[in-house]
Amino acid sequence: MNGYSELDDKTFRRFAALIYNEAGIHLAEHKHALVSARLGKRMRALKIADYDDYYDYVQSDGSQAELSALLDAISTNVTFFYREPDHFDTLKSVVQQWENEGLRRLRVWCAASSTGEEPYTIALSLAETLRELRDVKILATDISTSVLEIARKGEYENRKLEKITGKRIERYFTPIGGKSAKIYRVNKQVKEMVQFAWLNLAVPPFPMKGPLDIVFCRNVMIYFDNEVRQRLVNEIHRLLKPGGYLIVGHAESLSGLVSNFKPVRPSVYIKK
Repeated sequence: MNGYSELDDKTFRRFAALIYNEAGIHLAEHKHALVSARLGKRMRALKIADYDDYYDYVQSDGSQAELSALLDAISTNVTFFYREPDHFDTLKSVVQQWENEGLRRLRVWCAASSTGEEPYTIALSLAETLRELRDVKILATDISTSVLEIARKGEYENRKLEKITGKRIERYFTPIGGKSAKIYRVNKQVKEMVQFAWLNLAVPPFPMKGPLDIVFCRNVMIYFDNEVRQRLVNEIHRLLKPGGYLIVGHAESLSGLVSNFKPVRPSVYIKK
């Protein structure tokens, strides 16, 4: 950074330890450049030129607002509607079977909601599948306060809806215009199915009550080491009903962990 200090190894390790302790995110040495760049954005915004000074600023902020901003900057929030679409086919198939068997209540947890595309895709899938079941709630959580604000608004540029068919857009979204691009808002029917909340996945036990029927915990465990993954998987197992499903990202698995989950197919597990 022009006019700014360099992030030395010692200070990198201080930040890495802070981020791990607060969010469970494991930052290996090869993430040095990424951390430097993302911290640099916060430092420029605050006009702080030295990384050690920024570390002290984060630690001295009693409101923890800057810690939240730091974690927002470090977290990668790449998402879109119908990402890894076979998981939503699995969701629809399982829930349809359950409804045929007399299911009267459905609880789904989306553990890493980011800007909302994943939980809203879950809601769209359920709206298309369920015939009579009305007692449906989707809890969507994230550690980033900024992405939760975006998710709660439920407004997306048309480029975000590229993987959604025209009929789905007409049925579940309302165009509201926009300055630089056409904006679509998720309809009330879909929004009312989803409740957003802040949650740190690295610090169980979690406050929600079970039993849950299905948990989407996709593309977040890749940032954790096995110790944090194990705690998270144990807590998900506690919250799920027997026969409930855990769905992880295609790049993830429960390999190396001790669990009572049975693999149904790659990235899909059932609680024994």
